[in-house]
Amino acid sequence: MNGLVRVAAAVPHLHLGNVEKNVQEHLHKLAEAREKQAALVVFPQLSLTGASCGDLFYQKPLLDSVQQGLMALVEGCPEGITAVVGAPLQGKGGLYNCAVVLSSDGVEGVVPQTFLPEKRHFRAAGEGYVTIAGQDWQLSRYTTFTSADGVTFGIEVGEDLFAPMAPSTTLALAGAEIMVNLSAMNEIVGRRAFRQQTVAQQSARCLCGYVYVNAGCGESTSDLVYSGHSLVASCGHVLKENGEFITENYLLTADIDLDAIRADRMRSAAFGDSAAMVNAPVSEELIWGKLLLEDAVQPDVQVSKQPFIPAEKEARTLRCQQIFSLQAQGLARRMAITGGKAVIGISGGLDSTLALLVAVEAVDLLGLPRTNILGVTMPCFGTTDWTYQSALELMTTLGITQREIPIHAAVRQHFKDIGHAESDHSVTYENAQARERTQVLMDVCNDFGGIVLGTGDLSEIALGWCTYNADHMSMYGVNCGVPKTLVRWVVKTVSEAPEFAGSKAVLERILSTPISPELLPPDEQGNIAQQTEDLVGPYALHDFFLYYAVRYGYNPAKVYALCRMAFKDDFDDATILKWLKNFYRRFFTQQFKRNCCPDGVKVGSVGLSPRGDWLMPSDAQSALWMKECEEL
Repeated sequence: MNGLVRVAAAVPHLHLGNVEKNVQEHLHKLAEAREKQAALVVFPQLSLTGASCGDLFYQKPLLDSVQQGLMALVEGCPEGITAVVGAPLQGKGGLYNCAVVLSSDGVEGVVPQTFLPEKRHFRAAGEGYVTIAGQDWQLSRYTTFTSADGVTFGIEVGEDLFAPMAPSTTLALAGAEIMVNLSAMNEIVGRRAFRQQTVAQQSARCLCGYVYVNAGCGESTSDLVYSGHSLVASCGHVLKENGEFITENYLLTADIDLDAIRADRMRSAAFGDSAAMVNAPVSEELIWGKLLLEDAVQPDVQVSKQPFIPAEKEARTLRCQQIFSLQAQGLARRMAITGGKAVIGISGGLDSTLALLVAVEAVDLLGLPRTNILGVTMPCFGTTDWTYQSALELMTTLGITQREIPIHAAVRQHFKDIGHAESDHSVTYENAQARERTQVLMDVCNDFGGIVLGTGDLSEIALGWCTYNADHMSMYGVNCGVPKTLVRWVVKTVSEAPEFAGSKAVLERILSTPISPELLPPDEQGNIAQQTEDLVGPYALHDFFLYYAVRYGYNPAKVYALCRMAFKDDFDDATILKWLKNFYRRFFTQQFKRNCCPDGVKVGSVGLSPRGDWLMPSDAQSALWMKECEEL
């Protein structure tokens, strides 16, 4: 799977002031990183000597030993590794606290610390140079490094991250996709959380990966304690973090997804505009090594089966509450200017249930009676007693206005008018019922004096799983931003709210109901015979495809690889590939339905509104995507 860079935060056992032993510890960590197939390995600040050497930094024996140590690291560095180590280096202007980039090909660059907490021992970055093994290296506080396979990273040292004008901001805008920080920050109560928040926030602000490596507990404890706290973040999310509070001698690896970073940067107008404003001089260095993870290597990434749904209960509940609030506030605003009434078709299924709950919350927010909502149930050939009773009970317990309008006779008349046999259960049989229901809702709405609420969700919109000019059409689509897998959780969360306690029993009944359009007759036992996921595919897979194909623009091969990892215990490869092809085919061919979708509130990072979220011509061809699917 392409687009990944495996980074390593290396915190070796420290021998304070003993460079020779520290070099050996570094080589052990580099060998371990090679075994774990990491390509970019970052060590703590002043890792060759220790950060707490004090006035020993003035000693020529220590500085000479650093020079020898760097050459030893170059000689012993495993092939395929780019290492960033911390070293005190002497040069024009004094002594500098530096990050040295090296590989088996040699030293490839030097970056000094820009913002110093104190200036007793080191000078701030500025004009000048340092010398390594007789070669002068020009100093620049802004330097990017680009690998042979096009990965660009930048470097901060220690306190640089916490400055108001952190170098990482300029470096990211100059093209650095990964930032590394060699740090030696002592530990105090509460600082771990602060450090974590700062790293995550900076990775979000700069839309980059961030590798933060902190000095371990081998540092001097004369006045301070160092914890070895290291973490890897990307675009606001912490990917990996060492668990022990005080530690050293470990290697933390994580895979950073450059495709996700690049997708976010392409979409961010603010990032592009900010990059155009940067006028700071940035040096560019090319390095010999490659950083991208080879396709044959098993990725070290955590892939959720349900990317729209937080795994932790507390976070999931909060997400669902926030989504429900956004839906209700959006609808309340629309109803406030359209007369305060709404009409909605109630089927006894999840989507119409969520739409009705949102409508009830909206009129409650407006201080209007719930009778301003008219729920209409329209039984026909596929309606089962189970869903029919659920619809009636839901409307009754919520206290809305109700109407029952059977459409059997009207649909049969329509079949007669167009010459369609009722025994022919083709798409005409199904769509005639769907369009009759929409016609009823629209005309009843004219009589009632309100707006028709659509019930279709984001997943159905993506797949075009709706009848054109039927359930495809409404005056406001309250569920248009909620994917199918999340609809269930929102309803579940709302069912546990005190204000809906009277409807809890029927909501639990609806939550147990299979997903179905109920357009074909029930089986002999009266049960639902037509289940949507048997026809269009599992929504768990389609929502997964939707998230990665639309949110990040991943190519089909990468979506497939991620899906295989996430669902390895649920679906075989052939099943995943079958529905992946179906997803791309439907996503392209059904764009004409999305291009005339009604208004509806956006609630998450993936939206398909033709008014800004997803702009795509209806006649776009899927050949490139389908060809890649066929080659998988």
